Amino acid sequence: MNQIAPEMASVGLTPSAAARIKVLAASEGNPHLMLRLAVSGGGCSGFSYGFSLDSEITADDKVFEHHGAKLVIDDVSLDLLKGAEIDFVEDLMAASFRINNPNATSTCGCGTSFSL
Repeated sequence: MNQIAPEMASVGLTPSAAARIKVLAASEGNPHLMLRLAVSGGGCSGFSYGFSLDSEITADDKVFEHHGAKLVIDDVSLDLLKGAEIDFVEDLMAASFRINNPNATSTCGCGTSFSL
């Protein structure tokens, strides 16, 4: 496991995203849960984002901690996410994690897939 200090992190969490991760962990009864973000091939635009809650860290993972919450990203996905910021947004249409990824040249309408 390679933990990165927040000031050196290349992927950030907004206070809203961190608060939501903590709420989800509490609702699962496991304060050690982290948000796992992975990128896989597929989706409308070529790559898609996947979110899950996880308490395990593998040798290929990087852990980012912001505002008291942890984000886990594997090395391969991290290459596509450097400089990104994860936010949690609630509006009249939906409540979801949203990614501001400076590496994406285009995104689909649903916001869960992108191209480089």
